[in-house]
Amino acid sequence: MIFTWRALNLTENTSESTPFERIGGEEAVRLLVDRFYDLMDLEQDYTALRAAHGNTLASAREKLFWFLCGWLGGPAHYEERFGHPRLRMRHLPFSIGILERDQWLACMNQAMLETGVDEDLRTRLAKSFFQTADWMRNTHG
Repeated sequence: MIFTWRALNLTENTSESTPFERIGGEEAVRLLVDRFYDLMDLEQDYTALRAAHGNTLASAREKLFWFLCGWLGGPAHYEERFGHPRLRMRHLPFSIGILERDQWLACMNQAMLETGVDEDLRTRLAKSFFQTADWMRNTHG
């Protein structure tokens, strides 16, 4: 599978709101990202994922917030700061296997549930997150 960067398109036609609008805009994306990283810090189930992030999560929080805003169809904060996301290239220094992928997905799903992301949108996002997370794997483990 070849992955190309583009904003997530979960709409069938242009009259439907973007995922960014459906999730609740920047405030809701910030809540989601903050809950995601808080869970990573708190829950034993995400220890391998947390270990991959180093001593502090501050930079990762900001970058994921900026990225998700644009990916969901909102402001392109990430691209304005860094250009093309080049997700795979930017993640190559980190060992990402099945365990890390699965913990990332579980943590994000828990964060979506706890922040009240609509069930239909959550299901659609989970599918897109899986495709992206699986494509990011760079180890067999």
